[in-house]
Amino acid sequence: MVEELVAAGAVLASAGAVYMMTAARVVKQYERGVVFRLGKLRPEVRGPGFTMIVPFVDKLRKVNMQIVTMPVPGQEGITRDNVTVRVDAVVYFKVIGPAEAIVRVEDYRFAVAQMAQTSLRSIIGKSELDDLLSNREKLNQGLELMIDSPAVEWGVSIDRVEIKDVSLPETMKRSMARQAEADRERRARVINADAELQASKKLAEAAQQMADTPAALQLRLLQTVVAVAAEKNSTLVLPFPVELLRFLEKAQQPVPVPQPVAQPVPVQQSSPLQQPVPPSAPVPPSPPEAEPSVRDQPGPAAAPLDTDPEDADSRQL
Repeated sequence: MVEELVAAGAVLASAGAVYMMTAARVVKQYERGVVFRLGKLRPEVRGPGFTMIVPFVDKLRKVNMQIVTMPVPGQEGITRDNVTVRVDAVVYFKVIGPAEAIVRVEDYRFAVAQMAQTSLRSIIGKSELDDLLSNREKLNQGLELMIDSPAVEWGVSIDRVEIKDVSLPETMKRSMARQAEADRERRARVINADAELQASKKLAEAAQQMADTPAALQLRLLQTVVAVAAEKNSTLVLPFPVELLRFLEKAQQPVPVPQPVAQPVPVQQSSPLQQPVPPSAPVPPSPPEAEPSVRDQPGPAAAPLDTDPEDADSRQL
């Protein structure tokens, strides 16, 4: 009798142990358990820890409640300004309704991945290239809203969506590089012109101050000489005032000789037949002295009348 009781107890203990082994379940902290009894969903969701189910009647499915990081494959599309781009993104989501994630969708991970790809293609077609490159925050919000709208019914919450990379064609990269270079050159020229304007204003003020105080210009000249001569140079450049060169140039020019002033010629009284010479008219030069005529030249002395002409000729000889 005692042996039968011991054997029955052992059998019961073995059955209890087998039941415990088949009915016991452990749910981790980041998981939730959804129980199906004879294929019907039980309303309660099993929390983390040790839990029991009815063997061969209940079926427990565990759902991960952690945030899932899902990369979205690169999607090629044409932007609104007709530029072909390839965009990569990443989606962060988590399950907030374990029962809905199991019942309403076959595979919520695959569903979220496909929805992310289609939404990314749609957002590329609605945006321009400049928005994809510089205004990503707005596109991320729009992409998150597009994915989150259908995912809420699946018990999935989209935590965040980020556009990871935007690939451009090589021709577009070169065009953008030239545009950026031209923009930088324009800004450099504007900055240089602004600096020249400010420097000219300061130089004008300095010139005005030096004009009021001539000694300041000489002191500035001496400071420049000291600054140049500070280093051990064999050649010293000394600025030379241009005014001094002009003064020396004028000093080397010959002094013009003053012309004698013509004395006034007294005007003689003219006869009624002669026209008076106006005083303002220049005095005509005096005519050269007339050469002595033949009659005025001394000739051979005439022989006296009482002498013989032949004797006179002999004397002349």
